[in-house]
Amino acid sequence: MGLAKTCEPQQIEPRISRLWEDGRYFTPDVDHQRKPFVIIMPPPNVTGELHMGHALTATLEDIMIRWHRMKGDAALWLPGVDHAGIATQVVVERQLANEGLTRHDLGRERFAERMWDWVAKSRGAIMHQHQRLGISCDWTRERFTLDEGPCKAVHTTFVNLYNKGLIYRGNRIISWCPRCHTALSDLEVEHKDLGGHLYYIKYPMARGKGSVIVATTRPETMLGDTAVAVNPEDAKYKKLIGRKVKLPIANRTIPIIGDSAVELEFGTGALKITPAHDPVDFAMAERHDLPLINVLNDDGTMNNNAGSYQGYDRFDCREAVISQLRKEDLLEKIEPYSHSVGHCNRCNTIIEPWASEQWFVKTDTLARPAIEAVEDDRIKIIPEQFTKVYLHWMKNIRDWCISRQLWWGHPIPVWYCHDCSELTVSMDTPSSCNGCGSSQIHQDPDVLDTWFSSALWPHSTLGWPDNTEDLGYFYPTSVMETGYDILFFWVARMIMMGIENTGDIPFHTVYLHGLIRDETGDKMSKIKGNVINPIEVIEQYGADAIRFATTMGTSPGNDVRLSYQRLEAGRNFANKLWNAARFVIQSAENHPNDTTLNPDSLPTEDKWILGRMERTIVRVNELLEDYQFGEAERQIHDFIWGEFCDWYIELAKLRLRSGTTPSPMPVLLHVLDTSLRLLHPFMPFVTEELWQNLPSKDGRASSIAIAPFPIASNEYIDPRVESEMNVVIEIIRGLRNARAEHKVEVSKWIEAYIRADDESAIKPHATAIEALGKVRPLSIQQKSESSISTDNAKIIVLADADVVIPMAGMVDVNAERQRIKEEMAACETQCTRLEERLSKEDFLSKAPAHVIEKEREKLVSIKSRLEKLKQRSSELG
Repeated sequence: MGLAKTCEPQQIEPRISRLWEDGRYFTPDVDHQRKPFVIIMPPPNVTGELHMGHALTATLEDIMIRWHRMKGDAALWLPGVDHAGIATQVVVERQLANEGLTRHDLGRERFAERMWDWVAKSRGAIMHQHQRLGISCDWTRERFTLDEGPCKAVHTTFVNLYNKGLIYRGNRIISWCPRCHTALSDLEVEHKDLGGHLYYIKYPMARGKGSVIVATTRPETMLGDTAVAVNPEDAKYKKLIGRKVKLPIANRTIPIIGDSAVELEFGTGALKITPAHDPVDFAMAERHDLPLINVLNDDGTMNNNAGSYQGYDRFDCREAVISQLRKEDLLEKIEPYSHSVGHCNRCNTIIEPWASEQWFVKTDTLARPAIEAVEDDRIKIIPEQFTKVYLHWMKNIRDWCISRQLWWGHPIPVWYCHDCSELTVSMDTPSSCNGCGSSQIHQDPDVLDTWFSSALWPHSTLGWPDNTEDLGYFYPTSVMETGYDILFFWVARMIMMGIENTGDIPFHTVYLHGLIRDETGDKMSKIKGNVINPIEVIEQYGADAIRFATTMGTSPGNDVRLSYQRLEAGRNFANKLWNAARFVIQSAENHPNDTTLNPDSLPTEDKWILGRMERTIVRVNELLEDYQFGEAERQIHDFIWGEFCDWYIELAKLRLRSGTTPSPMPVLLHVLDTSLRLLHPFMPFVTEELWQNLPSKDGRASSIAIAPFPIASNEYIDPRVESEMNVVIEIIRGLRNARAEHKVEVSKWIEAYIRADDESAIKPHATAIEALGKVRPLSIQQKSESSISTDNAKIIVLADADVVIPMAGMVDVNAERQRIKEEMAACETQCTRLEERLSKEDFLSKAPAHVIEKEREKLVSIKSRLEKLKQRSSELG
């Protein structure tokens, strides 16, 4: 096929994707002779396009799966998508709103049809976008949370837990979205700091004079108060415990109770207790047997318990209540107050905590074995700091609300009888009531929380509850890789449900990556306009570049700052590798007989690059074993760019041009081949394309995706060779830096002398030093015997050698003296002006701090420049 002159991802990537697909390299068989390595993809929501967080997740998982596949493991990466109950329903409802319709206009059946139409479109888009990223999933095993298999797993789990008494229906506090008309999971609530007010309200004593003043941020909920609480240790209220106060506006009497949960420092130390609308108040009500009074409808308006305010919007009611309190002289004062307020992360509506009858899972029983699995190291969490976070949360876990008031999702498998109070909980749709046999039954209208089905993902995707071949071989899975922000909402629940359903842990390792942020560290959002679309980036830079940008140098649990500079760096690296490989491949065509590597007759630079390669292989494998993917990638990048391309290929060119034997071709090909295999898990497209163009394909794998990952033999690691080459490289680098510093023309040769600690180690490399340092004549002497004059010369002091460059051979000394003299004078003038300005009290007291700091930095920079000019002046004599 031949290798193009330039790396063009748009041309390469579709062709390589077809090669992988046709080869079925990513579909492992059940093979008990091989060790399985399994990742179950965190299922993206079927809400539309993937974002940069998905790109990071997919890249990290692909690095792991490609590495293990190349190691010979039966590597399964099972992809899938999540029905994402509320999120997907919101998307489709917005589409309907644009048509002037609501889901109620369609009815459940037609609305479900619209949802499935959207799912079909979105699933295809997600698969295509993942394939554009180059991920090596087994698409033949792709799953959807509403597929028949996962549905069976969900129903089986619900029925089993219900029969064990671990699922119950009860009236408890949940987070409610008045816009979406459903309970929310904690993950679906986004807390934002808002500027509000603290309202101080007088609650008159029921008997006698005086009042208790309470502070609240939500005065409209006082209509549902059932007590006032004080801390029993609070001396000013201790004697009031057991007495009653009049609830303003509602004209009810409520008790004063003592509870240690009351914070002495908040407000006045006395709290209004509204159990139906606050989780802390609800818990207090359970301890003191207080009634629950709900004053809100599901749309956020006030209900009949709000009396004359029935029908008011909750925020309009707040203003009206404040106005009435003010008229009745019951409002003590109002203070500004900033506090955290929960918002629905789907529609940005302020949520309402309220007591509602919902289905719950008793989690304390399920949590115990999940805690033990982490404590005894059967499950390892990376980075380790999140282990304590996990254990703390699990040991303080609360019951899990699993019902949602939606039309999209897994229907709750519970039927209610019209003729008796018995519930029928069944895997299959029953025809009659289990209690009385009546046919007058109806199914619970709610659906299950999306996280309920997601909690079963590692085993439901492999066929559970059926005893499938895949489940027996691939479960437990190996690694669950996801963001640290869903450690509790998903990872912990997978561990609980995996152990409960299968008797075994769902995975051995949890790898938590950070969040993708913009280059300033801000969270990406469409509102801020700092979102980067991965598909647009692929079109511009290529998939390998986006993979490089999201993972290079990153570490577990740390956020990634993504910038276009990082994307350009990824593209530049791909281009650098391409150009180097093209040179090697073309050189191999011109030297077809020089392909056999003979370890017994290698020059020093050949031994050096082979040794550096082996050190890189050892370090990369260690880092991959330790899940340090970003550092492993950096090591590969530095070896390929900094040692192979910048140094060895340049040295090899000299030998190829001169025909010096032995030929460097065998080493060039061997190092290129090995480098491509090292880099392949990170940048699969460019490495596959170059691999396919390497000569001597006999005996090689048909794709680099199934070629063996490099393992070091340690045959060439030689500290003496490395030390010798390091001296040579430092000499050439010093010569190049001197030329650049003094702006020597590229075509001009300069004179240089080397005073070496070991002359014999440097002299064999004289030709390379001359050619790559553009030096002629070159003299190499033993440092102890050197008589080289250092007058009017630039001296470069290195660890094992000094380089002396006569200035007269590099620049016009007189002209350079004059130029330096003029530049020094200009610097001194600037220094004097800045020092005077920074010494004036008037400037220091009036100028902004950042302006003063900028002037100080400028002074430091100019003084540094002045010192360098003085050094150059002394070199000229």
